[in-house]
Amino acid sequence: MKKRILAIAGLMAVLTSLTMSAQSVYENEVINNIMARRSVRQYLDKPVEHEKLAVVVRAGINAPSGMNRQPWIIRVVEDQQLIADVNEVFIQENPEQVKRDPNFKNMFRNAPNLICVCTPAKGGGELDAGLLGENMMLAAQSLGLGTCCLGGPVRFLLSNERCKFFIDRLDIPEDYKLNYIIAIGYPDEQPEAKPRDESKVKYIK
Repeated sequence: MKKRILAIAGLMAVLTSLTMSAQSVYENEVINNIMARRSVRQYLDKPVEHEKLAVVVRAGINAPSGMNRQPWIIRVVEDQQLIADVNEVFIQENPEQVKRDPNFKNMFRNAPNLICVCTPAKGGGELDAGLLGENMMLAAQSLGLGTCCLGGPVRFLLSNERCKFFIDRLDIPEDYKLNYIIAIGYPDEQPEAKPRDESKVKYIK
């Protein structure tokens, strides 16, 4: 009987230890921020304050990069008219697509602000730019902002001659290219987390 009690006590101690360990992870502010981030596609009609955009970008450029080359160029679009003008081109070129989306406001997943990330035109820097982007999206999450990483609008902007005015306004150096855009704004939705496939993780011990 005594051995059984000791065994139960030992098991309870292990379970308590594991529970405390799990709590210490999920009570961690950084971990919670990562777990809470979602891709947001509906935003309030409220541009993000310049000061917050500056904080987000500063978090981005503090991301690691190979040999500290920092091979990125960033353009933050705060000009609402510029977004509206290029969005009008998109509407004219894709009327059926726009009609199918009852929530459509603009081609950038309805976001009021954009962060455009550029990498060297000859290639390279993509991994570093990815680290930069994740830093910015997590920083935005911590400030109560939503984000969505976009590739489709980039293809449209680069392939349509009518969008040249938008690209020109970004003032991208000739040896760089627009790689991706982060839509950013105050979220008007709270998407549920999508399943993650933990079977792809293997611990080598």
